[in-house]
Amino acid sequence: MPKLILVRHGQSQWNLENRFTGWWDVDLTDKGVEEAKAAGALMQDKGVLPTRAFTSFQTRAIKTLHLALEHCNRLWIPETKDWRLNERHYGGLTGLDKQETRDRHGDEQVHIWRRSFDVPPPPMEPGSEYDPGADPRYAGIDVPYTESLKLTIERVLPYWECDILPVLTSGETVIISAHGNSLRALVKHLSNILDEDITGLEIPTGQPIIYDFDDSMAPGERYYLKDS
Repeated sequence: MPKLILVRHGQSQWNLENRFTGWWDVDLTDKGVEEAKAAGALMQDKGVLPTRAFTSFQTRAIKTLHLALEHCNRLWIPETKDWRLNERHYGGLTGLDKQETRDRHGDEQVHIWRRSFDVPPPPMEPGSEYDPGADPRYAGIDVPYTESLKLTIERVLPYWECDILPVLTSGETVIISAHGNSLRALVKHLSNILDEDITGLEIPTGQPIIYDFDDSMAPGERYYLKDS
């Protein structure tokens, strides 16, 4: 039975500092490292062992994947990195303190930017401090300057359909180590969650979410591995 494991990266430095992160490359905190290790130990304990791995181009997701795989003795499995699993691009909000942004723009406006389905934040200025456009990992990629959740879904789902789903269909146990919003995109699709409901779904850091697929590749109800 094909099985899908979704893991949001462990706590990052900007999670801790309450800053908008998006595509900026921020490392894990010590807590985030421990969350990633614990995810791997849980997979080992439950006997849910991935055979193929996918992750984004961002350090916090890559490190989470490697730490989790190390702690379930699976560092050797094939691994694919792709920018389409990156976090949502927060545009001009990138790097800003979330509370300071609320103080400046008001709670309602910040809530719209963060939690609306299809309203993106103000675009990032090209060449600004947190513009990832010159980063060599994105060479040849049309880097966005802002994204709504809807736009994030529009890049995640084609990648899921073309690259990940065929691997899962072949019978592999697939782990995806990614981000709050790229994983929201997948959960929305797999669990048939409405547009107006998906933005309220919280994806906790370092907690493996499982989907079991039947013979027709229909996903069952999602559940947390810790509850299995």
